Amino acid sequence: MYLIIVGLGGIGRSLTAVATRANNSVVVIDKDEKRCADVLEHYDVLAITGSSTDKEVLEAAGIERADALVATTSDDSVNLMTCWSAKHYDVPNVVSIVNKTEHSEFFKEVGVKISENPDELVANMLYYWSKNPNLTQFAHLPSGSVFEIRVDEGSPIIDKEIREVEVKDFVFVAIQRAGGGLIIPSGNVKIRPNDIITVFTKKEAEDETLKMLNAQLISKEDS
Repeated sequence: MYLIIVGLGGIGRSLTAVATRANNSVVVIDKDEKRCADVLEHYDVLAITGSSTDKEVLEAAGIERADALVATTSDDSVNLMTCWSAKHYDVPNVVSIVNKTEHSEFFKEVGVKISENPDELVANMLYYWSKNPNLTQFAHLPSGSVFEIRVDEGSPIIDKEIREVEVKDFVFVAIQRAGGGLIIPSGNVKIRPNDIITVFTKKEAEDETLKMLNAQLISKEDS
């Protein structure tokens, strides 16, 4: 894949590392000459110093042959203009972070895949982890959230069937069982100690779902 990454802040730098490890052809663009020089010392990429809103900079980056462009700067106006230009050059896959959620619709109108406010996403994840020690993964989706939660040894519903779990505004998607494979849960599957359950919940029901699951999946000694 020929990938153009715009912005060499924390996200752009990390994305550069991921993309180069996967043996992609990577071009990075940043206004800061020191950032460009530093990334060249660590990764096999083409680094261009300049603004991604300039046509000449995008063309120097090879925008005409790019398979994807990802905008990661902290300035939504720069990200939006860059993505609009990428669409004009018919780049097949255009992705951007959106720093302020109120700007999301502008990106969607241009047809850009977005990741809303990365700082807020991380803050939410840390918050839920701090409240829920058995939470192992957490991800926001536009319509809700997906997370994994581990079943304690002393959970009150050990050896009970899934149909006996109190459910409201969430569903069990999968169960990863220690020493076994992935289980697609049906009503008669029994909960076992240390099962890791993948759950989908509606966005407005996140707190209530975790409260309800904690009451059922976590040992009374730990709660």
